[in-house]
Amino acid sequence: MNATWEKKGTNNGVLTFHISQEEIKVGLDKAFKKIQPNLNIPGFRKGKVPRTIFVKQFGEQALYEDALNFVLPDAYDNAVEETGIFPVAQPKINVKSIEKGQPWEIEAEVVVKPEVKLGEYKNLTVAKQDRQVSDEDVENELTKKQANLAELAVKEGKAENGDTVVIDFEGFKDGEAFNGGKGENHPLELGSGSFIPGFEDQLVGASAGDEVEVNVTFPEEYHAKELAGQPVLFKVSVKEVKVKELPELDDEFAKDVDDTVETLDELKAKIRQSLEESKEAAAKSEIEDAVLRQAVENAEILDLPYEMVHDEVHRQMDFFLNDMKRQGISEDMYYQLTGTTRDDLHKQMEKDADVRVKTNLVLEAIVKAEDISVTEEEINKEIEELAKTYNMEVAAVRQVLNSDMLTRDIQMKKAMAVIVDTAVEK
Repeated sequence: MNATWEKKGTNNGVLTFHISQEEIKVGLDKAFKKIQPNLNIPGFRKGKVPRTIFVKQFGEQALYEDALNFVLPDAYDNAVEETGIFPVAQPKINVKSIEKGQPWEIEAEVVVKPEVKLGEYKNLTVAKQDRQVSDEDVENELTKKQANLAELAVKEGKAENGDTVVIDFEGFKDGEAFNGGKGENHPLELGSGSFIPGFEDQLVGASAGDEVEVNVTFPEEYHAKELAGQPVLFKVSVKEVKVKELPELDDEFAKDVDDTVETLDELKAKIRQSLEESKEAAAKSEIEDAVLRQAVENAEILDLPYEMVHDEVHRQMDFFLNDMKRQGISEDMYYQLTGTTRDDLHKQMEKDADVRVKTNLVLEAIVKAEDISVTEEEINKEIEELAKTYNMEVAAVRQVLNSDMLTRDIQMKKAMAVIVDTAVEK
């Protein structure tokens, strides 16, 4: 083909290539077969006009546009492969020469991946991570589980923070009751912050049977505009005061929390192991973020193409919306539930999109620098893990993801491991 690449800017240039007479002939054949069924020339049945008659009447050039559309994609792909460039957007095609009996000359204005000059990406230093689990950590987790199994008992006397009051209430603005401001037999834990700021504080010290007038001001950002920032009065009837009764921390409690243990000591050991695993996972995540950020900062990437950032935004949007769909939430339903629009989601995905693109470019450069390869066994293992994660059949995953996609994903993970495994905590 003798394709040539002429760089014009940092990340763009002109790809010139020719389409041979053999390829053109194939394209012309396809072009004529496309239009033949609709040809209507006197003396011939519709769809039965010979090609020689068509060419004689209209000229072979009448087929050139369709023929070019048929042969151009493969010719362009071959030229890209021959020159070794990596386009990141659809090219702008310019037809330089399209003469009968001659190879067709095509120019394509192409935006390509930017060159990445790697800096330091091994033996990077990160802050030492805390992986220690103290006895206090275990006791705090145990206290949370104890609170989860607490039962509410009626309490005589005044309500305190942490108690639950059962109330009837009605809200008034300028002496008039307002919509949505009424409730009956509502359990409210004092100090939980679940009501308007200041509401719960004014019920501390109340007893069953008390009538309390609560004066509060709605927050400025309150969703009901007619109430936002407005002072209101709530008339509250306290029907009951209840206190949490915590279960004893003993072996029976341990069995209630986890039916795989027999004693409180076993439960504590299991809690400790879970906390250690959580801290280890958090430490690993923190290290990954820190070293990858350093590797990207150390690399030199000139003039990140807008097209790559644009594609990344839409790729993240598609990934997010497909994930919602798997949960039974359509795109329109998501916007209704969240009170947002597609433009809002687009703006959300724009955040750090350039950083994500740079990160992928750096990892790809590391794959090349480290000559990272992937085995068939690793691809099969990845497919099995994906099938398990998304509750799909292995065969279904194979249909959705081809080997090239899986190979790239595994290479990127291995590149990430190169950075993380050599990191030094100090």
